[in-house]
Amino acid sequence: MSSKRKSKVKTYNPKTQGRNRKLTAVAIIAVIAIAIVGYVVIDQSGSHKAIPNQAVNTPSPSPTSSTSPFPSVTPLTSPAGEYSASGTKVLFITSMGDIVIQMRDDKPITTTNFVNLVNEGYYNDTTFMRVIAGFIIQGGEGKTTKPEINDEIGNDNVNSNMTIAMANAGPNTASTQFFINVANNNNLYQSFDTSYTVFGQVIYGQNTVMAISQVPVEYSATYQENSQPIKPVTLIGAVVMP
Repeated sequence: MSSKRKSKVKTYNPKTQGRNRKLTAVAIIAVIAIAIVGYVVIDQSGSHKAIPNQAVNTPSPSPTSSTSPFPSVTPLTSPAGEYSASGTKVLFITSMGDIVIQMRDDKPITTTNFVNLVNEGYYNDTTFMRVIAGFIIQGGEGKTTKPEINDEIGNDNVNSNMTIAMANAGPNTASTQFFINVANNNNLYQSFDTSYTVFGQVIYGQNTVMAISQVPVEYSATYQENSQPIKPVTLIGAVVMP
């Protein structure tokens, strides 16, 4: 793909409904090293801001072990066939706190793509560039364009509160951008669950997700709505948990 495509997620705001929405400076190894020493620190706009080194100290630590930089989580094991205790988990280290996402076992195309991007460091030093209270927080835009992947909708594709789904610009165009639902959005539109692949769920840091959804926003020229955080909310790093 020679140019970036704008991913679209329908919004519930009646004034902006149906408009476009569009999230490497800190190395994962460095972030983990910092966390082990002391604590866990866990746009399509095209703009990126590097986070000063001292800003890594901003997030509140949430360690549960003196030997591990990862928070202790209870893995999802149901519904059977969707989640298992061995399901892949990804830690988001954000400027507002830590978030852990557990991947669904039945979405191999989407989860493999997402995990590969995490391991590549693609999401490091990106932002949650679109935030709408009571709807979604959206991120996942890096500095380069990545290949598109096929949708994995299925019969159990429900955009419920705290699930994570891929943004897209139409069928089979998902690539890197994702959004986390901060409400039960499956009832908003008849086509919502048939448009966006739900590939995981937040199992730790739900309070952080909600806090991000409530940050003050201003007008976004990209999305033509009030959804751009006035103070950038940064995804400092992402790492696959053991």
